[in-house]
Parts: sequence; C-alpha cells; structure tokens
Amino acid sequence: MGNPKGFIQIQRKVAGYRPLNERTSDYGEVEQTLNEKDRQDQASRCMDCGVPFCQWGCPVMNNMPEWQDAIYKGNWKEAIDLLHVTNNFPEFTGRICPAPCENACTLNIHEEPVTIRENEAAAAEKGFELGFVVPKPPEVRTGKKVAVVGSGPSGLACADLLNKWGHQVTLFEKDDAIGGLLRYGIPDFKLNKKIIDRRLEILEEEGLVFKTNANVGVDIKGKDLLAEYDAICLTIGAMKPRGLQVEGADLKGIHYAMDFLTCQNKLNRGIQIPEPERISATGKRVVVIGGGDTGSDCVGTSIRQGAKSVMQVEIMPKPPATRRADNPWPYWANILKYSSSHEEGCERFWSISTRRFIGEKGQVKQLEIVEVDWVNNNGKMTLVEKPETVKIIEADLILLAMGFVHCVHEGIAGELGLEFDTRGNIKVDTRFQTSAKKVFAAGDAATGASLVVRAIYQGRQLAQAVDGFLNRR
Repeated sequence: MGNPKGFIQIQRKVAGYRPLNERTSDYGEVEQTLNEKDRQDQASRCMDCGVPFCQWGCPVMNNMPEWQDAIYKGNWKEAIDLLHVTNNFPEFTGRICPAPCENACTLNIHEEPVTIRENEAAAAEKGFELGFVVPKPPEVRTGKKVAVVGSGPSGLACADLLNKWGHQVTLFEKDDAIGGLLRYGIPDFKLNKKIIDRRLEILEEEGLVFKTNANVGVDIKGKDLLAEYDAICLTIGAMKPRGLQVEGADLKGIHYAMDFLTCQNKLNRGIQIPEPERISATGKRVVVIGGGDTGSDCVGTSIRQGAKSVMQVEIMPKPPATRRADNPWPYWANILKYSSSHEEGCERFWSISTRRFIGEKGQVKQLEIVEVDWVNNNGKMTLVEKPETVKIIEADLILLAMGFVHCVHEGIAGELGLEFDTRGNIKVDTRFQTSAKKVFAAGDAATGASLVVRAIYQGRQLAQAVDGFLNRR
C-alpha cells in the first residue's frame, strides 16, 4: 500500500465520455482516458484491505490491491503481469465489464469505489504500449491435439491456456472473424475491434490455429473432430434468443437485437450487406424491448444510425436509485443504471408488457403495451396487467433484446447427442465433461448467458480440466 492516505486525500475521478454531439456521429469508443498522473492517483486510493472484497466480487479473482499498487508506483510491467495471472484479456474486461469488483470495493460503502475497471484498461494499454505484452510460445509441445469450437471470450481463454501449456490447439469459428460476441455482438463504440485483432496476432504467433467460416456440426462434422482430436471443447455460447410469442410477432420490422447489432458491426468492418438485408434504424421510430446491456447497445446503435426516436421498455420494475436494505454492500448493487447510450437520447419505461404487434401490409406500425404489477403470490412473483393502462405506441422498427434462453441445440450439440439440463444448457459434470466421451463444454453454453468476465473464468477452468484429462490419458 504505497499511499495509506490515498483514499482520503484523493477523490474518485472517472475518465467520462467523449462529448455527446461528437460521439453520436461515429462508432469510435465513447470512453475517454485519464492522463498517467491522474490514473496513478486513482490507483493510490486502493486501501489494500485486510479482506479484499473486490477480489471476492470479481469472477476471475483478480489480485486488485497488488496491481493497483503497481500502477501507483508506475510499475506497469508488474501491473500487467499480475493481471495476466488471473485474466487472459484485461484489455477486454477493462472496457466492457460491469465491474462487480467496484460494487464490492470497501470504499463503495460511501459510493466512492476505486476506479478498478478503468485502471485495468489503463494497465493493459500501457502493457501493450511499452512492449510488455509479447508472444511467448511454449517451449515444448505435448503432441496432444485439442479442438475448441466457438471463439468468444470463453473459447479464447480456454484455447490460449491450452496452447501455452503445449497442446496443439485449433479454434473453430462459424463467422468470418474470430471473437464471437466480442466481435459482432458488442458495438464498436464500446469495444474497438482493433483491440481484439491486436491480441489475436499475439495468440497466432504463439502457435494457436484459427479457422473461420467453419460451422462445426454443419460444414464440419463433429464425428470427424472426434476422430482427429484428443479432446473437443464446446464454447458455443447461449445464442438462442428469447422471443415474444404474441400476435403479430412475424411482421416485418421486428428483429432480434443480436441480428441488428451484428449487421452494424459487419458494416463497420467493411463487409458489404445488400440494402434489402440491412436492418436499419435510419429515420424510424424505434422501440427496444428489454432493459439490459444488449438493449442499451441497440439504443446507442439506433441513435448513430439516425433514428427518428428511440424508446426502451422493460417488463421488470424500475430499480431504486440507491441500495435497498436487503441489498447491502458488498453484494452487486441492484440499482438504476445509465449507460452512455441512455445519455444520448432515449425514453425509458419500466413494468411494461407487450400485448401484440400491429401491422399494415405485413410491416409493423404499432405495438400495444400495458403496465404491469409484480405481485408476491406465496413467494412467487406473478405478473398482473393493469387493464386501464393499455396504450398503442407507434413503431417502425422493434428490437427484441430480452436475453437468451440457452445454447443452440442444432448443429454440433445435436449431432453429438449431448444431454441438456432443465434450462436447455449443455449438461456437464464438475470437470466440464459432457455426456459424450472426449467432449467438454463451458461458458454460456453450459451456464446460460452471463458476463464476459465470467465466460473468461469458465474458459480458464475448462482449460485446467481438459489439461488434466489429457495428462491422464
């Protein structure tokens, strides 16, 4: 603890966002950066608590106090090295993680936590800038071959570790570029894709093999992978979107959020998409159904495309402005949050249910909504409509951002005849083994949709399990 009075002498200071009128005209990252002195001052606020609740709150168990102290002392190599002990990709989580560590920070008792997420991003950038993040190929190869299917954060973390431990790893991705939802599900204004490419270059130099446009279970048969590889790791995510089974759901102009976001990310990448196949918000009245991060991403993307108006509705009640008594520190704070996209112009409504979509000549034009109450019915929360609140809302584009139900069952999971749990996720044991021999699964495919940082942790755990399996063979 380099400065024991840092948290007293220095106030919390965040980098903030680029000016609103500037950032909404492009897809550049919205978050700004602090200068090096300010960043070191922010790191000095870490108290090096006897019990580091920040580490308890972090899914990958980052060693917060140690690398905060390294940043404060200007030892950027030590900072990035400490981060890499627990997290393969701090440059990703430093940008897009919701920072459960800051919720658990002791200083958050007074709502002034250390800027842990921003400090992490700064340490990662300094690590690259100063040449501390370089390829380190394994000195010895084991001769074992592993196929990792799915190149999102879980697959990348798993493949990275297995490759570093000497196994020959091939990473299969159904899209034209590596990254999974990091690549096509998260807008460029939150994560510049050059950040992904920079890391991929290092992984390739370390011997990791990437195969894109390789849809395993469709273009490539799972049985062929079983014959060629000693182990198969399925990190295919939870890509089955939650739909809305109401009247008019098949009208044109109603799309899943991920299709909308992927379309724009591909355009930003320079991929030509024919006009009839584009999902565009330009000049349209947009309604986003779903109040989470994906819905927020749809809001920001719609605004950049030039939407006439943007509304976001959520079926759950509006969260409180501050913690409730039953939601104390150091647990995740279930409070009202605003993203950069919400600041850019969006009407938000809570406790709203969609009753039906109304169209004209096959195109959606309106939706009928109603306010709802959540009633405790013998311990089970039940939704009750308030009939007097039924309204008709004008809409030309409706984006369904209600999350995902489970992994896609068609393709590799179906071909291999894998068992699923009661929620539709791939069923695994404590060693991530599926019901099929030599086949393992982790990340959202096995747990259901969650955070990027949890996916990285699951990928790391999967790598350890597969390494143990290969060493026992």
